[in-house]
Amino acid sequence: MRIASVAHAFPAHYYRQEELLAALEERWGNQFFNPQRLAQLHKNVMVGGRHLALPIEEYAGLTTWGRANDAWIRVAEEVGGVAVRGALDKSGLGVGDIDALYSTTVTGVATPSLDARLVNRLGLSPKVKRVPMFGLGCLAGAAGVARAADYVRGYPDEVAVLLSVELCSLTVQAEDLSIPNLIATGLFGDGAAAVVVVGDDRPEAGPRVVASRSVFYPDTERVMGWDISETGFSIVLSAEVPEMVSKHLVGDVDAFLAEHSLRRADIARWIAHPGGPKVLRAMEESLELPAGALDLTWRSLREVGNLSSTSVLLVLEDVLDDPPPPGSFGLMTAMGPGFCSELVLLEF
Repeated sequence: MRIASVAHAFPAHYYRQEELLAALEERWGNQFFNPQRLAQLHKNVMVGGRHLALPIEEYAGLTTWGRANDAWIRVAEEVGGVAVRGALDKSGLGVGDIDALYSTTVTGVATPSLDARLVNRLGLSPKVKRVPMFGLGCLAGAAGVARAADYVRGYPDEVAVLLSVELCSLTVQAEDLSIPNLIATGLFGDGAAAVVVVGDDRPEAGPRVVASRSVFYPDTERVMGWDISETGFSIVLSAEVPEMVSKHLVGDVDAFLAEHSLRRADIARWIAHPGGPKVLRAMEESLELPAGALDLTWRSLREVGNLSSTSVLLVLEDVLDDPPPPGSFGLMTAMGPGFCSELVLLEF
């Protein structure tokens, strides 16, 4: 199984972090008793700017979850379609070549699902097999690549596409002044990415998916996720997330690599989800990574923020644009609601 290509798509509306902070301060007005605290939280996440699904002035009109979700469906179709076409163009394939379409999101809901809507929008084959996934959150970029690879392992002459669309700005709870929600307003951004995965019988080039590993940590459901109510998605974001990285990830990685006679020192490219500064520092320290190992991940965080499942795919795209020497290994890693981790071993 090989990753033939990755392409991204962003909404047209990009704002510097200072602009977003000013808009939040104006919207909350006197409701927030400590505006300096909000500014500090935004500074701490080390995000320089983010894309938004809508022009910033339109968010005040999203007074119901229904309105926000309608916007999600419209924009998700737009950016999702651009991402899929971009990935196909890079791989030299066309819409008629897609045999299976996996789609993932945690920021909006639709029935028919997003992938079904894209069958019409892009003109995909009516025989395409669709697999919509919801609820994996930040984990789903790596997990989706793994599941698409599982598919083409069984059908080595076929093509699977993974599409991730996350429009996090449409989930912001305007009346929630809790610390997790305030952090979310500074950390998460919007965008999409698509990955083309091909079986061994296809001629398209790209890194080989050697293996994948899913690890679930029991009784950790409240570490990360959503509380869902009449107002939509309210974030659950525990301060334990960096601790989960420090406690579990090194053992998971070492055991996974050992099964393939590898060590951490054998990994030439670390393709990590940019969960946030504390999470990345915990990764660097616990895995004892060399200086610069997560530079692409840090850059993605600074430039566009955390895009949930889409983010690790942006890092993967950057790695494919400048791959290591043939025969080198890469490791995709992401953690998310469950709480759990997903590892994908690549050989370039």
